[in-house]
Amino acid sequence: MAEAILSHWADILTIVLYFVFILAVGIWSIVRRKTGNVEGYFLAGRAMPWFAVGASIFGSNIGSEHFIGLAGSGAAAGIVFVLFEWIPALLIQLLSWFFLPVFISAGVYTLPEYMQKRFGRERLRIYLSILALFLHIVTRLSATIFSGAIYIQLALNWNMYPSIIGLLFLTGIFTILGGLTAVIYTDTAQSVIMVIGAFVVMGLSLDEVGGFSNIDSAYQKAIPSVQIPNTTCGIPRADALHVLRDVNADFPWPSMILQCGIASAWYWICDQIMVQRCFAAKNITHAKGGTLLGGFLKILPLFIMMIPGMISRIMFPDEVACVDPEICKRVCDNPAGCSNIAYPKLVLELLPKGARGLIMAVMLSAIVTSLTSIFNSSSTVFTMDIWRRLRPSAKQRELLLVGRAYIIVLCILTVLWIPIVKAAQGGQLFSYMVIVEGFITAPLPILFGLVVFWDRTTEKGAFFGIVAANICGLIRLILEIAYPVPSCGEPDTRPDFLKIHSFYYSEMIMALQFILTVGISLCTKPQSANEIRGTTWSTRLRPTEKSSDELDEEKQRKIELEEYKETDEMLSDSENNFTPRENNKKSCFRRLFHHICGLSANDSTDVEIKVEDRREFLRESSKIAVTVTNSLAIALVAIMFFLIGYFK
Repeated sequence: MAEAILSHWADILTIVLYFVFILAVGIWSIVRRKTGNVEGYFLAGRAMPWFAVGASIFGSNIGSEHFIGLAGSGAAAGIVFVLFEWIPALLIQLLSWFFLPVFISAGVYTLPEYMQKRFGRERLRIYLSILALFLHIVTRLSATIFSGAIYIQLALNWNMYPSIIGLLFLTGIFTILGGLTAVIYTDTAQSVIMVIGAFVVMGLSLDEVGGFSNIDSAYQKAIPSVQIPNTTCGIPRADALHVLRDVNADFPWPSMILQCGIASAWYWICDQIMVQRCFAAKNITHAKGGTLLGGFLKILPLFIMMIPGMISRIMFPDEVACVDPEICKRVCDNPAGCSNIAYPKLVLELLPKGARGLIMAVMLSAIVTSLTSIFNSSSTVFTMDIWRRLRPSAKQRELLLVGRAYIIVLCILTVLWIPIVKAAQGGQLFSYMVIVEGFITAPLPILFGLVVFWDRTTEKGAFFGIVAANICGLIRLILEIAYPVPSCGEPDTRPDFLKIHSFYYSEMIMALQFILTVGISLCTKPQSANEIRGTTWSTRLRPTEKSSDELDEEKQRKIELEEYKETDEMLSDSENNFTPRENNKKSCFRRLFHHICGLSANDSTDVEIKVEDRREFLRESSKIAVTVTNSLAIALVAIMFFLIGYFK
């Protein structure tokens, strides 16, 4: 491994320039926009243009876990998991066209908060908040940290845990100081670096195997020299370049379509990370433009991640495709398998000195974009949904400080979960993420779909339906951890219950969620039309025609604002009693403190989003913009169906 260490001066210079560039973008974004209030810190002031929203969606989703995980799954099993990139490209359009108008209409910061606005009770809000924080730790956050540490470990020959701590420190600084504004702008800059660098790796790797047409034949010959006797371990799949596999295959196509199309909709429609980027858009047109850009970029993972992963196996079958536990332990310190090193191994062996630093910057970009997004979204959920319930009278300054402190706690919890991620699913990181999410998150799209589009859904139906489904999923997840999948060649002594395909089990959970929610809702008292006004598709706000109730609400807000200004002026006058020198001295320290912490001097308790701001967001930019976004959405659907048909 010593020859793979980044020690050439050009590599080091490239990495240093990367850090300088990203730091400059982060500082510029922090200074450019106000982050001294809740809306500015958590929603970027609702002022992001479509290209920043789209780049942030792509950057937040495509982290180092994709470069490590998707390339690893390509090396181990072919391109089947690309369906989890292509179908979600269509799902996120459902968010901006159908779900986002309802969420904006409700005037919320988080999706758990939406549930309280919808039903008028807090228990579902609290439950979904805790569930979201749990999922961010056990899937996205821990997987991103782990995969990033793998690359740093290979590139610099560092121990994994110091690498993890360094990553957490780097990303925590951006998120704590700049909020969502810094996150989105650094996401945009880093997504450009990521895509350019990944295309360089793809071009060089394709040249090594003689082009795309030779991949399948070369992949079938990529067999490790040390095999386990009387087994098919390490033998490449014949259908490696197919996404729709036989019903008796490892990932049968009916289950894959349902899993990608419904179960994974949680991340794209019901998860704070994705929805928060759309909340930050200037208006609904920019939100649609952002999701369209993110959707078109989702075409790329097959070519910049999975194909290079397959090529890595072709070039290094003994390391990437190892099946003997002792050899795997020696190669990558993971006896379960070494497919996760496919991408970094390819980069460090294929690229010349001087160019490796560029790809190191690409991987760092992928790591930082994902981590900052998760940190900010998790902090938003904890602060707005949990802390505000514990402290209803909390002022904006307190909420901002709590949000920053939670990021530190999140880092500690993530490190504690890493050992489980490391050993999961035979060392295939992306497979681990998909399966864990399938057990826990599969019912969430059913829940939000019913709550948003079926006015008859009741709080009891929604609550008990999701709890029952999650209990079933959690039981399976705990058993999966207690009885891990045996290594290749070892007998499968797990209980028969665990031999049911994980995707089929996820679909059973979804069916249970639907039946319970609908059944209980029909048996319980429905809400009145006034109670659900503005929180469902049929009752959402329109850009025009304000009701008398809403006009009264706006009038009351103006009165409260005037009263607050008067109080603030009185406080300012009392502060002027200091001598000029004392006042200037205190003001200097205060400004420095506010700059570092991102706090505003205005310490208001009002965090509600005004009705007129909601209406303004829902107003389309122009008829031309509507035509363009609708046409691009149709084109995206056509392209995705063509790709699935071509690689079927």
